[in-house]
Amino acid sequence: MSTMWIIGGSIVLPDEVVTGSLKIEDGRIAEIRREAADDPDRRGMAEATAEGDDTIVIDAGGLYVMPGLVDIHSDAIEKEVQPRPNTMFPLDMALMEFERKLPLHGITSMYHSLSLGVGLSLRGDHYLTQLVELIRRYRSKRSMVRHGIHLRYEVSHLDGLPIVERYIQEKAIDYLSFMNHSPGQGQYREPGSFERYVMKNQGVDREEVRYIVEDLLKRQRQVDWSRLRDLGRLATRNGIAVASHDDDSPERVDESIRYGATVSEFPMNLDTARHAIKRGIRVCVGAPNVVRGGSHDNNMRAADAIAAGAADILCSDYHPSSLLAAIFKLSDDGIIGLPEAVRMGTLHPAQAIGAEQVIGSIEPGKAADLLLVDRYEGYPWVRRTIVGGREVYAASEYYLG
Repeated sequence: MSTMWIIGGSIVLPDEVVTGSLKIEDGRIAEIRREAADDPDRRGMAEATAEGDDTIVIDAGGLYVMPGLVDIHSDAIEKEVQPRPNTMFPLDMALMEFERKLPLHGITSMYHSLSLGVGLSLRGDHYLTQLVELIRRYRSKRSMVRHGIHLRYEVSHLDGLPIVERYIQEKAIDYLSFMNHSPGQGQYREPGSFERYVMKNQGVDREEVRYIVEDLLKRQRQVDWSRLRDLGRLATRNGIAVASHDDDSPERVDESIRYGATVSEFPMNLDTARHAIKRGIRVCVGAPNVVRGGSHDNNMRAADAIAAGAADILCSDYHPSSLLAAIFKLSDDGIIGLPEAVRMGTLHPAQAIGAEQVIGSIEPGKAADLLLVDRYEGYPWVRRTIVGGREVYAASEYYLG
């Protein structure tokens, strides 16, 4: 692989932004060179060009040079498979088309969040298992970005337990979260909210939703919680990170920790988020919540948690383009500085899933997963995306006139 230089950009390091250049060799960051912002001779450009004809030189003047985004919770692939109810597309087509969108959003590592559970899921177990196998097979042959698998297990889906156990034992997944979407707790703690959600998303009437609720509550009573604790501990032993989902109280956080959770996804209120951080586990909030200024379910504002130091990971949740936008909005609004905001979408999620030695920050020896980011009327947009030292996306403006 040839040498690459990225020259003259504003490089976002873990703790600061510096003007400088990056040298990339064999797909990894070989050198970070700090330079004066007003260097008229572009010393770095001259030295890089002199290295040889096979050296690739990219002028990043006026652009931010950032680590590629690491998205550990996004179910957007499911919408690519089924954009409308009962409208399914071929899985291989959906994966390839979805992958092409990720570099332009700055996402270089995507941990596809795949739901295993009935009742709320619009797809059956066979789609889940087919998609897991497709992603594993696909990433072994080719890819534009790094693909991981985040298995979201609905604890009331009793028939799914053997699938979870098998994937953990085979180390077929990278991240496991336990979900409990049921009436009266989590995001459905408000009376009637669960029923309204199911009627809206599955197109059933009140009588049908009554049977769904009855069946769900019956299965809830049959859950073997000790077996789930063992499952979480098995995942941890196999190097698979474990997360809780929609924790609605400090007590729920404590219980999740006993299941092996090291991440609390989307805690419902600030007290719960603060307690999670105090207990030493990471808190993941949604970038769409930041961009829109609040939760679509009227739950905790992500920006409030971040300002209070009660959240340290951003994910795209269901809207990949929000991740980069949220990072810059947090900085522009003065909630946190740009390096800290970038860490929320890069280094911290990489640490959460145990990949920080390879990805998540611009440091010598790490993979050259990089973004060159411009601003247009305040909005960030990706000009180039580099994964493992290879450019996988490039864009430029076209002026009419």
